[in-house]
Amino acid sequence: MGGELVTVVDDSWMIINLNETKIRTIEQLRAILDGTETLEFTPTEDSLARCEWIESVLTRFGYGKLKRQDRGLLLSYLRRFSGFSRAHVTRLVERWLHGKRLLFLRRTPSNAFARRYTDADLDALAEVEREYGRLSGPATVAVLRRMYAIYGDERFVRLQHLSPSHLYNLRRSEAYRARHTVQTKTRSDPSGATIAARRAPRPENRPGFIRIDSVHQGNLHGRRGLYHINAVDCVTQWEVVASVPTLRREHMVPVLREMLAQFPFTIQGFHSDSGFEYVNYDVAKLLEEQQIDFTRSRPRHCNDNALAEAKNGVIVRRQFGYSHVPAERAEQFNTFCSRYLNPFLNRHRPCLFGTEVPDPSKPGRTRRIHRHEDVMTPLDKLLSLPNASSFLRDGITIDSLIQQARSVTDIDAARSVRRAREQLMDDVAMEVREFRDVWRYARDDAA
Repeated sequence: MGGELVTVVDDSWMIINLNETKIRTIEQLRAILDGTETLEFTPTEDSLARCEWIESVLTRFGYGKLKRQDRGLLLSYLRRFSGFSRAHVTRLVERWLHGKRLLFLRRTPSNAFARRYTDADLDALAEVEREYGRLSGPATVAVLRRMYAIYGDERFVRLQHLSPSHLYNLRRSEAYRARHTVQTKTRSDPSGATIAARRAPRPENRPGFIRIDSVHQGNLHGRRGLYHINAVDCVTQWEVVASVPTLRREHMVPVLREMLAQFPFTIQGFHSDSGFEYVNYDVAKLLEEQQIDFTRSRPRHCNDNALAEAKNGVIVRRQFGYSHVPAERAEQFNTFCSRYLNPFLNRHRPCLFGTEVPDPSKPGRTRRIHRHEDVMTPLDKLLSLPNASSFLRDGITIDSLIQQARSVTDIDAARSVRRAREQLMDDVAMEVREFRDVWRYARDDAA
């Protein structure tokens, strides 16, 4: 190919000279596009000459007989050195496949839209929005219609027919923005800031970044059930479950304070969904007092709180099921969780922890595998972290955590949880049956 060194000044309009005819293989095309080989070319603005060059390249390579991958490579080559858009190159190739001559036709469409709203209309619209402030589209259109229909202002003779959708188009146009632009200053008052930043937690292999979610035990004939609050640490999967009768702030804030105190390490991050039970000023004040970073899930990012939601099914639903539990039982369930369930989950129940390894099928990417040595309890995971003791709260030591875990075997801890849960759920089932009978009798009497 010659391999001459070429300096590209403007590759928007260029035509390859006669040296380009030496390129006849796909491998040569790939080398040109990758930049490992160079070409000598002459810039031109002659559209007809560029079309003739495209026709010669298509004929030389036999475009109609190429494989799909090779066709894409050739089209990239044509777009790069012809200066035509992707759509126009596609149209030219289509004409060539049908045996037609390639022409660059620059025509003015005969049905071009005429401008309906004049500069005077834009001035009148800008005046309305300056005086009213930027109202919603339907409200602004109603003002325009009233100005002509009721007050007979001739400036609004065309604007009275303006639709809300086209109003938004006018607002985005440069002509209108030059007349009226809404500018909003940055709020300096922190009280006006949105509660909780919309982003995912960034634990960076540090414990203390928890994800939290709520689980409802269902209603029964107008009788509301209690809620379980499930908080899980991102790194160690240390889990704390609690119960509340309702999601009102007077019930949530005390329970959240108790839950945060049950974690052995310092809490640094608190991540939730956008539910009102978490995103409120009372919870934000609680977290601010303890210097905890408050974040919440982003729109269209369903995995932001996936860890807590997965634990809802694996832990909470397996323990308590889906049946109705009266809200009055919240204190008993909360006691069960703090005395039996939470110690068992964190000291005796193994969890899976993935290991990132290179993915051989996707260079540069990784995939998660689960090795035998990756299966451990949350306590074991905490102890395996470098400088684990530096994350613990004051008064809590590694030896004390190990001693608590070794004081009872895994099977004995699981048995204690099962027996306490069965006793609790039997009492609930009996109460629910009695309530159903009373409700049925009252319904039959009313009938």
